[in-house]
Amino acid sequence: MSQNQRPSVGPYTATALQVSCVAVNGKSKADAHATMLSSIATLKGAIATTVGFTKSFAGTDTKLIVLPEYFLSSFPMGEPIPVWKEIGAIEIDGPEYAALSAIAQAQKCYLAGNTYEIDPKFPELYFQCCFVIGPNGNVVLRYRRLISLFAPSPFDVWDKYLDAYGLDGVFPVAKTDIGNIACVASEEILYPEISRAFALRGAEIICHSTSETSSPLMTPKEICRRARAVENMCFVVSANTAKIIGTPMPAEATGGMSKVVDYKGNVLAEAYPGESFCANAILDIDALRKYRALPGMCNLLSRQPLELYAASYADRSASPMNSLLDGGKVKVPDRAMFVSRQAGAIARLRETGVL
Repeated sequence: MSQNQRPSVGPYTATALQVSCVAVNGKSKADAHATMLSSIATLKGAIATTVGFTKSFAGTDTKLIVLPEYFLSSFPMGEPIPVWKEIGAIEIDGPEYAALSAIAQAQKCYLAGNTYEIDPKFPELYFQCCFVIGPNGNVVLRYRRLISLFAPSPFDVWDKYLDAYGLDGVFPVAKTDIGNIACVASEEILYPEISRAFALRGAEIICHSTSETSSPLMTPKEICRRARAVENMCFVVSANTAKIIGTPMPAEATGGMSKVVDYKGNVLAEAYPGESFCANAILDIDALRKYRALPGMCNLLSRQPLELYAASYADRSASPMNSLLDGGKVKVPDRAMFVSRQAGAIARLRETGVL
C-alpha cells in the first residue's frame, strides 16, 4: 500500500506508564503467580485512571500505553533457568495474559509491556518477551529479546526459532489502526541495528519497556532513546519502573526517565521519579508519515545505502548462534555458561583486532 493509500490516523495520546514492580524472587510458584495477578489488579485501576485523566488534560483518547520492563516479576538474581521459569515466567495462554487482555479491552487501547514468557515450542527455556495487546484483547505482537547477558534468546536456538517463526517473527511489526508498532527491550535500545531492523519493516512507533537506574545525567540509554528516534524517523515511547520492591537492591534505584520522544529527537513529555502517568504526549502519525515522504537531508531512512555496510557485518559476529542447541536438542544453560560465552566473544574480538 502506498503512502497516499494509507488511512488517516488522527492524533491520540500515548503514555509511558511508570509503575512499581513487585519482585517474585524467593517465592513459591503459587505465591509468585499470585503476586503477578495482584500486580495486574493494581494496574487495572492505574490504567483506568490514566486514561481518564489524560483525556481531561489533552482532550484526546489514550490509545497506547507502554508498561515497564518485567513489571510482573522483576528480574532473576542468580536463580537457575528452571527455577526462574517456574516462578518468574508466564504461559502464553495463562491467566496473566488473560487479565492484561481484559484491561486493554476495557480501556479500548493498545497495551504494551515486557515479561518473561514460556514458549511451548521451547519448553526447556524462557524468553524475555515484549508484547502488544490490542483493544480486542488479542496479542498482536510478540517480540523475544535478542540480546541479553544472562537469559536465553532466539539467537541461542536460531535454527529452530527461524523454523518456527521465520525472520518476520524475529522482528515483528504490528500494522495497526494507530500506526505501525514495534518493541525493543531495555538495553537493546543501545544497539542501533535492532531498531533499524524494525524501521526497515515499517515501524513508526517503538515501544521501549525498560527498568534502568535513574540519573539526572545523560545516561547511555537516554542518549540512545533520542538517537533511535532520529535515525529511524519514529516515535519512541519509553517506560521505566518507578521502583522495584522486594529485592536487596535499593527500591528506588530505578525511577523517573519515562518519556515520549518524537521523530526529531524532541522529548515531548517526561516523568519524574515515582509512580506517574505524566510521560504522556499526543502522537501525530499522519505528520510523521508526511515527514518521512519529504526529500531532503533530514530524511535519513531514504538516504541509507544499506548494501554499503553488508561486508563489514558479514562473518564478524563474536557471539555464536545456536549456542543452546546440541544436535537439534535444546540445552538448559547455567549462569557460568553465559559468563564463559562472553569471555570467549571478547577473546575473538581481540584476535580479529576489534579490541
